[in-house]
Amino acid sequence: MQKKIKRILEKTAKKILPRSWRLFIGDFLQLPRRVRNNEKNLQGLVELLLRNESISKNPKAGINKYELKFCSSGGVDGLLLYIFSKTGTANHRFVEIGVGNGKECNTANLALNFGWSGLMLEAHNGNANFARYYYKNYPVKVLYCWVTAENINKILLENDIKGEIDLLSIDINGNDYWIWKAVDIIKPRVVVIEYNRNLKDKEVVKYDPNFDRDKEPSGKYGASLQALKELAGIKGYKLICCDSLSSDAVFVHKNYSL
Repeated sequence: MQKKIKRILEKTAKKILPRSWRLFIGDFLQLPRRVRNNEKNLQGLVELLLRNESISKNPKAGINKYELKFCSSGGVDGLLLYIFSKTGTANHRFVEIGVGNGKECNTANLALNFGWSGLMLEAHNGNANFARYYYKNYPVKVLYCWVTAENINKILLENDIKGEIDLLSIDINGNDYWIWKAVDIIKPRVVVIEYNRNLKDKEVVKYDPNFDRDKEPSGKYGASLQALKELAGIKGYKLICCDSLSSDAVFVHKNYSL
């Protein structure tokens, strides 16, 4: 079955995709079998290619047409593949803060199916231990730690993460805004960050290094989309889209265009 899907991928990609997309598919097909042996993900890539063929005939369709879920909670996996096919990549490195057990997060697809390397940070010890085992055969480091605005840069430096990387993803249901604001030793091309649909205008929950959403009586957490857009502008990023299936906003650095 996998050989059949592989042939479809190669044939379809060559027929309908621009060279930038074909490079991604080529990267996937060249990975060792232990990485690309997930038939579900192979079928998902075929679905993405065929969907691209049909929607490309509709010039009014927006970027959200590329949404596709492999390992993300919503459609961010497809969005990232499309965005990086346009912006290019620097080193296939990522940082993700708040990965749960690692099976459903925004960098899992890139690590498991495209050979990317990076750092995953998780504040729940059980989840961190599971993720560490889950990625034991991949170039991914998983740390159990409580991330704050005060320690994020130190954590990155201690793990040799600095300068240009391709992706930063933040989803901690709390100080997401303040963590991104504090980060200054890495320069990601793309940033994916969760926003709170229930917050209005430029509202941001007051910073508390010990903030725990489960213990917050008001139920408020994070920041509104407008607040994140304003912060993004200050840091040199522009909003590209929001995942329609979840509450993730995707920002791309102004030096790169789609």
